[in-house]
Amino acid sequence: MASPDTRTQILDAAEHLFAEHGYRGTSVRAITTLAGANLAAVGYHFGSKSELMAAVARRVIEPINAAQRAGLDRLLSRTPEPPVAELVEAFAGPMFDGMRAGGAGARTSRLIMTILSDPAEEVRSWTGPAEDSVRERYLAAFARALPRLSPEELGFRMRGILAVTAVDRLEVHQEPTPGCGSPGPGEAARTWAITFLAAAMSAPPTRT
Repeated sequence: MASPDTRTQILDAAEHLFAEHGYRGTSVRAITTLAGANLAAVGYHFGSKSELMAAVARRVIEPINAAQRAGLDRLLSRTPEPPVAELVEAFAGPMFDGMRAGGAGARTSRLIMTILSDPAEEVRSWTGPAEDSVRERYLAAFARALPRLSPEELGFRMRGILAVTAVDRLEVHQEPTPGCGSPGPGEAARTWAITFLAAAMSAPPTRT
């Protein structure tokens, strides 16, 4: 089997280090050292550290986005107003599938947590039209299913789906929670989360 090319080696190294140390805690030198590449390779293949961060994020997120798009397309082909539980499963399910316990799935979990929580502007500004389109389509579908929610509260609840999923996958990787038994890393946690999140999304609007 052919060894990975330099670009792929840099992406693999950057994904590992960004997930472990965050954007600002990872130097270009550390990335190229781990990748076995020279220091100029990041500039040659990506242009800058921030563009490398964007490439790493897209490589991890794009398969999840593709599955989310396909799931929503299937729902909308049946009805213009899918029920909330089915929308939650189509949106959250691919994140569970893409962040399975152990190995590459755990690394994906850590990286997605970095994308959600890292204060560096470069981590928050990597998204493009494809990622925005997925979010906007789900927002519109949830808005039709939950017409009483304000756009602000609906956006908050959708961010909650991301947070619950990512934190669960991260905890599964780090250590099992005492007393919770063994099903957590597998299909049971996916089902629990979708049931919980569907109920949370369907809750009455908050009175302010």
